[in-house]
This record gives sequence, structure tokens and C-alpha cells, in this order.
Amino acid sequence: MKCPPMLLVSLFAISLSTLAVADQGHHEALSAEQLGSVSFPTSCAANVQKPFERGVALLHSFWYEEAEKQFAEVAKTDSHCAMAHWGIAMSLYHQLWERPGGDDLTRGASELAKAQTLAAKATPREREYIAALAKFYGDGKQDHLARAAAYSAAMRKVYQNHPSDYEAGAFFALSLLAAEPPHDATLANRKEAIPLLNELFRKNPSHPGVAHYLIHSCDRPQLAAQGLEAARHYAQIAPSSPHALHMPSHIFARLGLWDEDIQSNLASVKATRETTAMHMAGGGHQVHAMDFLQYAYLQTGQEDAAAKLIEEVQKMSVDSHDIMAGLVDYGRAQFPASYALEMRHWSEAAALKPAADASPMNRAITDAARAVGAGHLGDATATEKAARDFEADLAAVKKSNTAYTAITLEIPHDVVLGWQAFAKKDGPEALRLMRSAADRQDAAGDKGAGTPAREMLADMLFELKRPQEALAEYEMVLKYNPNRFNAIYGAAQAAELAQQQEKANGYYAQLVKLCGPDTRSSRPELARARAKTLMARK
Repeated sequence: MKCPPMLLVSLFAISLSTLAVADQGHHEALSAEQLGSVSFPTSCAANVQKPFERGVALLHSFWYEEAEKQFAEVAKTDSHCAMAHWGIAMSLYHQLWERPGGDDLTRGASELAKAQTLAAKATPREREYIAALAKFYGDGKQDHLARAAAYSAAMRKVYQNHPSDYEAGAFFALSLLAAEPPHDATLANRKEAIPLLNELFRKNPSHPGVAHYLIHSCDRPQLAAQGLEAARHYAQIAPSSPHALHMPSHIFARLGLWDEDIQSNLASVKATRETTAMHMAGGGHQVHAMDFLQYAYLQTGQEDAAAKLIEEVQKMSVDSHDIMAGLVDYGRAQFPASYALEMRHWSEAAALKPAADASPMNRAITDAARAVGAGHLGDATATEKAARDFEADLAAVKKSNTAYTAITLEIPHDVVLGWQAFAKKDGPEALRLMRSAADRQDAAGDKGAGTPAREMLADMLFELKRPQEALAEYEMVLKYNPNRFNAIYGAAQAAELAQQQEKANGYYAQLVKLCGPDTRSSRPELARARAKTLMARK
């Protein structure tokens, strides 16, 4: 999934003085607004230095709309400030979200040209920052990833030339993540970024970008544990940012720490509501936090709370100028699909219908869920229809102005075809397709909220009465997705059928503990797990 922004909340209002570092005098806290500690000296007028640093802090928490406003105000106050236009151009390059094109690419290039015109009076360091960003905006016809890689290579040189510049280090690390090839199983860029960010975090633990980018770098199951310390600090570093309140949940979700995940996203939702009430940008970002929140609720037996989020997103509206406004339409597709699949309500999933005005990407979410639901029911006709609709969605995405996003549908495509084969009673082909999807998903570690392909492979094996093989797959799911409700229950059932009662009892007890004794859930799986656990204790 992609990520969002931000506010003035008293929750987590921890004084940044408690996060002091050895060179604290140089990296002073920005203000009571609490966006983190940033030091970015420029040749601009003295009276815009703090506002400029505020803009940089906003960039570091991906509050791009507000960052652009801040840099525009700096440019208005000091018309000779080259870096103000660099800041606006940076605000238009949402490195981990989407690829700027059309007006944004044109505007970014225009702002950078202004920065280059004014750069004669800037410092050599400032000119290096501007020249680095020119590698991205310089040739709009060049492939996006090639331009992102060129910018990253230039930022590497900036940091090499200025090793004591935390901003250069943070922006270089971010550029590595932005230049990562899709589904990169080597995780090479992340593995380069993590030690760099860890060193910066050790030296300056109150820097918002360092903590933020460390979390993003570790947002893979193979790496998640390395990001836990940063996750537990980021919300304290920048509690005025709703995105900073949400972002730790990426690590909490990877590690199955559902209570922390829930609290993180509840704080972010609250913060976003408050900032939008103050007419600040970023209302659409609330949906991203709600997405994580629903998933966490469903892992802990809180299905009523998860269902309420479906109702809430249907009622939401955001300013059409919000750069993440499309997340509302995404939520309207994703939340019902996720709920039906996680609850294993196959008939409900098979009956889902895309909204009349849904984009091809959002239609694909609904049609994939229909295929999974119908496949579980063994309804070959309905599964085939859902698969055909998904193919049409994929074709439409490839023809759209966001064709690059089609790569995110490659694994779901195999999942859909796998369930189509399963519904047609072609077990070997169904297992081949699902195993291929599972292996690729595990290697890249890029699964967002939703049922892992490997769990669906395990479900198929269980249905085919191969419990020992199913158990091995469920246990592999739990290695990459700790504390998943359905994987734990599936492992318990498979162990029981494989005549491994002691192991089955352990999984039933784990599910009971995960949900807690006070959780009121209608899920029959939890009721059965509680009964089995009680029986095992007698």
C-alpha cells in the first residue's frame, strides 16, 4: 500500500527535549507544533530559515500539500531564495506513492528551473541539492525509474560531499527506496539504506525523516524487526503529523502487534479529522489508516468494529484537490472485500459488485474478491465470470495513464486464475498458480492488507484433504505474517487432521490468547478454539 499525512495533538505530546542528542544545539526542535528536529541552513533571508526548515520537516512526514504551501510562502517572502523553489519541486515528487506526470511533472520542472536561475547566489551545497533534483525533472520523457535512479545517484554524491548533513543522508536513503525495482526480491536498496539510517538515528533520534524512512526501509517481513525501535519513536518525534502517528503501524502489522497497530491508527484517524477541521490538507490520508485499522480489528476478533469502517468510508467525502482523494474510492472497494474474505464469508465475497464509477484498479479489487469467494464455493461459472472481469480490469489499467500500476496486479492475477482452476476441479493447476503467486509474494515481501497467497494455497491443500502439506504452508504464512487469525486457525485444523493434537492445541490456545478473553466475537472459529482450549486444560 501507499502512505499518507498530519496535526497538532496532545496525544503523544512528548517534549522533544527528552529525545536530546549530543549535538542538540545544532539540531534544535522546530516548534511546539512538533514536526521533529531539522537543521537545513540556506543562503536565504534569515527570517525564512525556520519556515523553510518547517517545510523540510513536512516533506519528511510526506505532508506534501502543506509542505508546498510552506515553501511557496518562503518564496513569496524572499524572492531570491532558490531553495524555496527546490522545496516546491520536492513537494511534487511523492517518491513512495506514485509517479508524477502531466501537470505535476511540468510544474516541478518549472519550479526547479526557477531554483537553477536563482542558484548563482546560493551556496555550493544548495546548488548540489538543486542539481541532484534536476536529474529527476530534467528529462520528463525518460523512464520514471531511470530518473529516480539518476536522482538517487546524485544524492549519494551530495551525502558523500557532506557526510555531517543529516538532511542529505535522509534524502539519499529515501531516494534508494524510491529507485527500488518493483517486486525486488534482493531487497538490495533497503539493505543499503538501513545501516545508513540506523547510524543517523543513533546520532539524531529526533529527526523525522530518519525514523520515517527507517520504517519504510524495514517494511518487509524479512526486515521488520529491525524497524521496531524507530516505529516506537516516530510518533513521539512528530506527533503533529497524522502520518507520523500512522506510519509505525506498518511495522506493528508486519510483526503482528495488533494492539499497538490499532492504537497507532486510531491516533492517526483522530489527528487527520482535527487537521481537516483546521482546513489543512490531507483528509484522504485517513483512509490509509482505516485500512490498517480494519485489518488489525479482523485479526483480533473485533469484526463489529471492522464492519463500522465500511459504513464510515461510504459516508466520507474529501476535497477533490486532496492529492490522496482517490483513497476514499479505494476504501469503498477494499474494505468490503477485505471484510468478506477475512471473515470467510464466501457467498458475500462472490456477490460483491464494483461501484458504477470505480476505476479499473478498484474494480480489480472487487473482481478478485469475487473470484476468491466463488472459487471457495466451487462455483466454476461465477469464478470464470469474475476472472474475465478481472482480465478486463487489468487490460484497462494497462491502457490508463497509470499503466505502471499494472505490475501490482500480477500476483492477484495468478490468484484469480488459481481459484478459477480450483473451481473447475483442476487441483494441480490451481496449486501451481497459487504456489507461484505465494513464492513471488514471499520473496518480495510486498503484501499489503489482505489474505496472503500462501494462506490460500494452504486452504486449497486443506480442501483437497492434504492436511500435512496444508499445515506446512499455514506455518510458513505465520513466519511472514505473525498472528494472522485465519492462518492460526487453519494450522490448528490441519494439525488436528494430521493427528498432531498437541500442536493443534497449541494453535487453538494461541488464537484464544490473540483475541483475549473479553472479545465478543461471532466468529465460529474463535468459539471452537475456546472450546478446544478448555477441553485441553481438563
